[in-house]
Amino acid sequence: MPVCVVQMFFAAMAFQSVIESVGERVKSLKEGDIVMPHFLGECGECPNCKSKKSNLCHKYPLNFSGLLLDGTSRMSIRGQRIYHHVSCSTLSEYTVLDENYVIKVDPSLPIEHVPSLCCAFTTGFGATWKDVNIEKGSTVAVLGLGGVGLGVVEGARQKDATKIIGMDIHEMKSEKAMIFGVTDFINISKISEKSISELIKDATGGLGVDYFFECTDVPHLTINEAIESTRMGYGTVIVLGAGLVLEWQMSYVPLMFGRTLKGSIYGGIRTHTDLPSIIDKCISKEIKLDELLTHEVSFNEINKAFEYLKEPNCVKVLIKF
Repeated sequence: MPVCVVQMFFAAMAFQSVIESVGERVKSLKEGDIVMPHFLGECGECPNCKSKKSNLCHKYPLNFSGLLLDGTSRMSIRGQRIYHHVSCSTLSEYTVLDENYVIKVDPSLPIEHVPSLCCAFTTGFGATWKDVNIEKGSTVAVLGLGGVGLGVVEGARQKDATKIIGMDIHEMKSEKAMIFGVTDFINISKISEKSISELIKDATGGLGVDYFFECTDVPHLTINEAIESTRMGYGTVIVLGAGLVLEWQMSYVPLMFGRTLKGSIYGGIRTHTDLPSIIDKCISKEIKLDELLTHEVSFNEINKAFEYLKEPNCVKVLIKF
């Protein structure tokens, strides 16, 4: 297994790193390269990779075992094995990674932007052209305007959607949302007498939207409303939010009327094939990531970062060593 030792610099669960050393079988990376560790790999040879229909590689999968694919641990402390989290645990100063889970980053990309591309923003942005291909003139609703949701908004704007409805429980998110391209903002905490689907249909002449992106951490509470919010016949719901509740009750009747419910990991983006083009868009300022970063703390203040995440004006927190 080709491996490299990576020194970590991280930002609220997304990371930039530098290659400290590489094994003799590593071909694509060298010492000193700026990289991002990732939870997805891409072999280019398995059925999913060859089909180009999925970013979930069979050979380098999303890994929940707590170990490398060969059964060894990537981290230790004083000789004691440490188990990692979701393929690329990076809350350590140094870690060992398989070459395929490491993405080389153009050094001209500002260091503070790299973390947003490891997960949140790329997940939302990529979903608008990989998981679904938003057509020009489409109507789009986005529930949850954090890093993922604003990525959806930016992607929908670039795909020339005519109406982009942003929804959140915090009024302060409206300003950020408008910068990225939201045409209509709905504060769902202020309008308690109407359901989400009713609000969406009011904003679309009773038709519902073509695409609804669920970007919250409570999808079990919102999926049915999301489905009802889409256009009968061909409306599509894309679930990007990951909650702690793994099961929910769903009404299947709305789906029978031609709607589609689709799940997504990382917006369908393939780490080695698709991600470089998104990085290029950020370098050229076609994508403006500066607006995502709202707070910055040192590593010693990491607990403060979690408190910031609860604040209504917080989108992304940068944590620096």
